[in-house]
Amino acid sequence: MSLSFQKQLIISIVLATLVVLTRSQHFAILHDLPGASWAVFFLAGVYIKSRWGLTAFLSLVFLLDFSYYWSGVYSSCFTPAYAMLLPAYASLWMAGHWYAKQHELSFTSLILLGSAVLVGTFSCELLSSGGYYLFSGQFEPNFSEFVSRFVQYYPHSLSSMAFYVTLAALIHGVIAAIQRHNYRSLGFSKISL
Repeated sequence: MSLSFQKQLIISIVLATLVVLTRSQHFAILHDLPGASWAVFFLAGVYIKSRWGLTAFLSLVFLLDFSYYWSGVYSSCFTPAYAMLLPAYASLWMAGHWYAKQHELSFTSLILLGSAVLVGTFSCELLSSGGYYLFSGQFEPNFSEFVSRFVQYYPHSLSSMAFYVTLAALIHGVIAAIQRHNYRSLGFSKISL
């Protein structure tokens, strides 16, 4: 998938706004929306070419988390386990980046998208929850308890990812259809988005 710098910038602004509005439910009007951070990292991998996009989004979530910590909202947020968010979020970005290389406007591409979401979400859950479980100092680690916690939290993480990625896929499809229609009305026969 090849997008112009301008389109990547617009998408980055939309994704950053989504993180700010949904991370830790600071906005009362968005209280019922699931956090979008995981989906944002995945979608950044899909749409943003440069690895600097990953760095920018990592910096954004760190600044948000630090501001919440500083205000006393999340005192248990910053433990040695926090470092595990780096590979966790990077796994989502890599899954999105892998999908972007496979993307085409076809039904088969949706199967690849679903696979990338499943693998990325599984990896992120394993790294973030596993990191918190092992390194936060909040638990006495044991494998069976971790598995039960993983089974408890993974479906919610997957449903949040599915919500936002499905929404993004629908928006992408509508924009592609509009562009294809406009492109054909000008007498051209091929378009790529």
